[in-house]
Amino acid sequence: MIRRPPRSTPKPSSAASDVYKRQLVKGFMIFQKDVPKEECGVVGVYSNNAQSISKEIFFGLYALQHRGQESAGICTSDGKKFNVHKGMGLVAQVFEESVFDKLKGNVGIGHTRYSTTGSSKIENAQPFLAESYNTDIALAHNGNVINSNELKKDIINSGYNLSSSSDSEIIAHLIAYAPAQSWKDRIAYCMRKIQGAYSLVLMDKNQLIGVRDPLGVRPLCIGKKDNQWIIASESCALDHMGAEFVREVNPGEAVLIDKNGIKTIYQRETSEKTGACVFEHIYFARPDSKLNGTLIYKNRMAMGAELAKEFPVDADMVIGVPDSATAAAVGYSQESGIPFGEGLVKNRYVGRTFIIPDQILRDIGVRWKLNLLSELIEGKKIVVVDDSIVRGTTTPHVVNLLRKGGAKEIHFRICAPPIISPCHFGVDMATKNELLAANMEVEEIRKFIGADSLGYLSNEGLIKSVKSKRDNLCMGCFTGNYPIPVQLEMDKLILETES
Repeated sequence: MIRRPPRSTPKPSSAASDVYKRQLVKGFMIFQKDVPKEECGVVGVYSNNAQSISKEIFFGLYALQHRGQESAGICTSDGKKFNVHKGMGLVAQVFEESVFDKLKGNVGIGHTRYSTTGSSKIENAQPFLAESYNTDIALAHNGNVINSNELKKDIINSGYNLSSSSDSEIIAHLIAYAPAQSWKDRIAYCMRKIQGAYSLVLMDKNQLIGVRDPLGVRPLCIGKKDNQWIIASESCALDHMGAEFVREVNPGEAVLIDKNGIKTIYQRETSEKTGACVFEHIYFARPDSKLNGTLIYKNRMAMGAELAKEFPVDADMVIGVPDSATAAAVGYSQESGIPFGEGLVKNRYVGRTFIIPDQILRDIGVRWKLNLLSELIEGKKIVVVDDSIVRGTTTPHVVNLLRKGGAKEIHFRICAPPIISPCHFGVDMATKNELLAANMEVEEIRKFIGADSLGYLSNEGLIKSVKSKRDNLCMGCFTGNYPIPVQLEMDKLILETES
């Protein structure tokens, strides 16, 4: 069985034990870092030259690999036909050198996927193609459509078929069959129909379009490189492609790129209140990306500094759980004056999708992902900074590892507030009964993980750290209040079980 905290720490409460048992039954990958699962990454490229841009898209997807590891795909067009290649696995596994010869064209889109609606199978890999009586399109999507089941029923009742269980194909169908002639009217029609989060790159055989939902939940930005225009989920992709960041796509905006350049073809009227996902700042976005004009790395340092103000402690060293919490640990160290060190080393070659079936391997699973620098922490009081605690499957193992390494005291600091509610906008987080903080108070969680103290960043401290207004952020996972009404529980496989 999974090891509980050392006997010297209090036993988990009955509520904690029940949650713990649910994790065992689920059989999740214990050695994985206990964080929400990634979303998706999208890239679109338009070139004024007749050159093939498939390798450019590949490099963009490679930079966005952190946003999804289940499948990847690219679609290009030479003005006459679509050329598509997609498959299961990481970007580098899906695309071999010989594939690019088949992906000719000067306009194209790409996608790397983590399933948020629909299971992990090739039928759900993107981009999706949709052919109607007056237009053919390809589409890639990052987000989650919360009324997808109702839309699916409408499509089927109209006599059309869907080939997948992905909400992204539903969006493609709505756009292709929209009762409109212009792109502006097509996008307007779809925004009236779709509820939820969607950052899209789509194309016909000659044009590239980027669309962001009215709340701006998921990021989407525009870049320029010589004779190329690029649309991507994060600015780090532009950097890897050698492009210059131009701006973010505004919430509710659709931009079109063709031989004449770029222009806004639709801007939905929005209130001052938007709903950008705050977890992009905490975990999802790469630290070298910029969101809302600020570098993610700096925002995470600010989270650590706020934690040091809210939960000071007498300690000898600050360490981060690598990699996403490293910047926050540096911020905690600088604010508190406690030296920063690397007490844990991450094995970067352990895949994210391994399953550990053997009982013995479960016990040592966390060591597959993390190794300890015992000589640096032995006999010391340690502050451990991590980005979040979701289900609580691995944090007790990290504490146990540090105890075995000789840490005198372990003080856990989390640079996110307690997660009490699931995400409905493109993050496969957990159901409410799986969320540790939805079932236990902070002190119970402290006892459960075996730490000497535990502190979560406050909502106010988080908002201050990301340099945004409360009304411009979605913090539903921390508050239970979402920018648009949602069902209490939503099944990611609902489109496979409903018709």
